[in-house]
Amino acid sequence: MPAIVEFHLGDVVRLRKPHPCGSYEWRVVRLGADIGLQCQRCDHRILLPRSTLERRLKGFVQKAGPEQVAGAEDKIPTKDERPKTKDERPRTKKTTD
Repeated sequence: MPAIVEFHLGDVVRLRKPHPCGSYEWRVVRLGADIGLQCQRCDHRILLPRSTLERRLKGFVQKAGPEQVAGAEDKIPTKDERPKTKDERPRTKKTTD
């Protein structure tokens, strides 16, 4: 069984085939069953299943530093910081002229 490749937010990876813009390098912007990648040249975003990314991976250009990895968890907004949904917003009275 092959070893699971460990990805972190902020890693820059090189894939085997170029993006249509010509770039081979992508930044990891989302982790989970699907990995979110952002092209380094044109900023296009894609989602790839982890298994597909591991197969297409040629190597790491830059690994995220410990401060980037530790800071990534701090950026998740708490319930109080999230934007309120339509039902949670305070209602305003409409004025008619």
